[in-house]
Amino acid sequence: MTPFFQLFSRYAIITSLPVLFSSLAFAGKAEVDAAVQQALPQYSIENIELHSGSGLYTVTLKDGPALHVTADGKYFTTGDIYHINGTAVENETQKAKLAEIEALPVSRMIVFKAANEKAHITVFTDVDCAYCRMLHKEVPKLNEMGITVRYLAYPRAGLGSDSYKKMVSIWCSDDPKGWLTKAKEGDAIPENTCVNPVADDYNLGNSIGVRGTPTIVLQDGQLIPGYLPANELAKELGL
Repeated sequence: MTPFFQLFSRYAIITSLPVLFSSLAFAGKAEVDAAVQQALPQYSIENIELHSGSGLYTVTLKDGPALHVTADGKYFTTGDIYHINGTAVENETQKAKLAEIEALPVSRMIVFKAANEKAHITVFTDVDCAYCRMLHKEVPKLNEMGITVRYLAYPRAGLGSDSYKKMVSIWCSDDPKGWLTKAKEGDAIPENTCVNPVADDYNLGNSIGVRGTPTIVLQDGQLIPGYLPANELAKELGL
């Protein structure tokens, strides 16, 4: 083979590799989609994404567990994917879920915004939780320190519970911030209904490992299970 044809052949192989890999990834995704739909028809698939580090496809099911599926769709496992990086172990599944929280629209939350915002926290809260009420009393202080507090709903007793109904009523009210404060002071809440994010917030909390309230998520993805006084929260945020 002449040098020209050698060069041409090498060039053709190199330039075709991205197309080849793209086709393989697409084929794997299609097989995974078909296999999961056939094996688990009770769930609807929200997303399928290739996890490049492990070579597995992460399948997000609506109101179901996260699956990690082989490219041929014949094997899967549930739970989290951990990355071993020397002496460090990172929970990549939880990290991705925490990134989801940062990407949520603020309109979905009840937000107590600092006038001079330096940082923010996102809090899974329950109106009937004593420690949530303690944290809420410190919101003015947190705001003064430049910390915005963004609330997501997490009724600990589950969907359909009294706490759930209260939180739906608050999110659907004409003054969510005011009624959230009143509820945490023990006041009765007028019943309201509307399209609301309470169930979605609860399911999101479960998917990232929220087991109690308050659960505080810092903007760098760190998850703090439980109450922290304002001064300690400020230290965690580097303020």
